[in-house]
Amino acid sequence: MNARILVAEDDAKQARLIRIYLEREGHEVQVVADGRAALERARTSRPDLIVLDVMMPKVDGLDVTRILRAESDVPILLLTARTTEEDMLLGLDLGADDYMTKPYSPRELTARIRVLLRRARSGAAAPTVVTVGGLEIDTARFEVRAAGEPVTLTGKEFAILSTLAEQPGRVFTRAQIIDRVFGFDRNVLERTVDAHVMNLRRKLGGEGYVETVYGRGYRLSDGTATA
Repeated sequence: MNARILVAEDDAKQARLIRIYLEREGHEVQVVADGRAALERARTSRPDLIVLDVMMPKVDGLDVTRILRAESDVPILLLTARTTEEDMLLGLDLGADDYMTKPYSPRELTARIRVLLRRARSGAAAPTVVTVGGLEIDTARFEVRAAGEPVTLTGKEFAILSTLAEQPGRVFTRAQIIDRVFGFDRNVLERTVDAHVMNLRRKLGGEGYVETVYGRGYRLSDGTATA
């Protein structure tokens, strides 16, 4: 699963360590040291995945995530010294696909990158448009329409909706959603899933699409399911 990976990290030692581990995996690695360079390189080299430090000079990692997510669906993994849940949710809401706090294990970092690359590539091979009731989910273009109207979602909101759309009417527990959407992140809490679902419902126009099955989890309504 060789890939072109862009690493944006202003700590030279950290950047070198990440490069070593990723190159051992067979990836082609480019390293930049500030957010402005990350934006320029991402636009010109079109990497398969970006590892992005949050606290960088010129343009911070959160702004880079926000700008890039408006332009493409490239997988983004954030690295940060910030450890609060609010910081994590902010990064995810801006469109990051995964989040690791420092200090971290380089082996876990490479494992998470494998998961993100696998998901990105398997998604490209899957049917591009899934239609459930009044919802149209285009997994290739990262687009959603509800009752014919476009809906703008973050990366995690889109991943949750896509997971539920795999089997409309099936109940997915919060633990299953965490495993599928957040991968190896052991710091994700069930209320984090609830917060993403609340935002997802708001953007879709209410609770008609994503239903709560109390004591169990969430499901995407197929028009026939009953609690």
